[in-house]
Amino acid sequence: MQKIYVLDTNVFLHDPMALNAFHEHKVVVPMTVLEELDDIKDRRDKAVSREARIAINLMEKALENASPKDIQDGVPLNNTSTPGGVFAVFPDQIIRDHSNIPFLDGKPNHANDNRIINVALELQASNPGTYVCLVTKDINMRLKAKGSGLEHVEDYRKDKVLDDVDLLSKGFKKLEGSFWSDIGNVETTSSASGTLHVISDEAVADAHPNMFLIDSEGFVGYIEQVVDGKIYIRDRSVDGLMNKQVWGLQPRNIEQAMAVELLQDSNVDIVVLNGPAGSGKTLLALACGLQAILEDKRYGKMIVTRSTPPIAEDIGFLPGTEEEKMAPWLAAFEDNLEVLHGGDDSPMSSIEYVKERANIQFKSLNFMRGRSINNTFIIIDEAQALTQFQLKSIITRVGADSKIVVLGNLAQIDNKYITPLTSGLTSLVEKIKNFEHAGIMQIGGIERSRLAAFAEENL
Repeated sequence: MQKIYVLDTNVFLHDPMALNAFHEHKVVVPMTVLEELDDIKDRRDKAVSREARIAINLMEKALENASPKDIQDGVPLNNTSTPGGVFAVFPDQIIRDHSNIPFLDGKPNHANDNRIINVALELQASNPGTYVCLVTKDINMRLKAKGSGLEHVEDYRKDKVLDDVDLLSKGFKKLEGSFWSDIGNVETTSSASGTLHVISDEAVADAHPNMFLIDSEGFVGYIEQVVDGKIYIRDRSVDGLMNKQVWGLQPRNIEQAMAVELLQDSNVDIVVLNGPAGSGKTLLALACGLQAILEDKRYGKMIVTRSTPPIAEDIGFLPGTEEEKMAPWLAAFEDNLEVLHGGDDSPMSSIEYVKERANIQFKSLNFMRGRSINNTFIIIDEAQALTQFQLKSIITRVGADSKIVVLGNLAQIDNKYITPLTSGLTSLVEKIKNFEHAGIMQIGGIERSRLAAFAEENL
């Protein structure tokens, strides 16, 4: 039976393509949502206004040949992703209070939310026996709708790729005892590039390329391929990983060492580092980037960017050039440059010299959109606050001979509409883990200071 979904404005800001996410069902967009999108599309906040414009253009394309009556009754969404789907606009300005429907009033501070809830209540009353559901990212709005008598209220779940964030791939698997004790048939070959083992893919659950295997007896294996029912594992040495230096930096734990391996692997185009504050994500990415640019000559420049906090969604209020405006939000990179060159005779001169020679550019996320970025080492910090759509729009800009490193901490999300399960970072990890040119590493341990470690665990 066809269901009716009423969509809130924040759903389109979270995923501008949400119109196509409900398959064969009917999607109803209240007129109030169109009005809110119209206000948002002209905001100076480029990220949000862009999503609003994309959503509006998609709706306009679906309705371009429809009559006013057809638009209110429902127009078929004729595309492969929504076979049988219908899209309608509900003119909520015509709703009037009825004694048999528990409408919310139009209080100034909540007028728009109340009008959208009223649309769902009206549809529920006029379509008895039909599944009518309000979809919104706003938790309090969901509570209000349920309290007003709406039977079905949901969060937008298309971007939910896991049921529990603890199931998120870590990029490695630790095993008790010997890894080989439970392995049957093994084909082993040795060459100048090292020892390679080939085993059945049934031996390791959820194995994926560029994943590490660690047992408690000192074995470390690196999965190079998972193909045709077989896993190809390259021997790695714990000492070899731990003693590797990059730009004067040496790993302090095995997760950092494995992260360095991924960051330096020319076959890996995208690396996602997830971990708590102080685990060394930024420092490792910066050190490997400098090594790759200045010593190995693999890239021509470095671009550093991050999602700005909600309090500073628009950097326009800050004086100066784009890089000067971004400087407050990217101070962590300046701090890490000081760590890397703090022991030099003239630290500040060394930092300025390195920034110039490596061509380090601090850019806003808007810089990434609409461009093809070639021959560049790219670092995106604080990615946990980005949506799937935002991360996709950035990663699709990465051109030839470039590497992108995505850093995040799912415990520090400051976007009210994003949770660890719906973060773009979570989605990215799950969707790229089987890509042969992608690497994932969850770094544990707080190496910043004993105070930072205590705060992460106890505060």
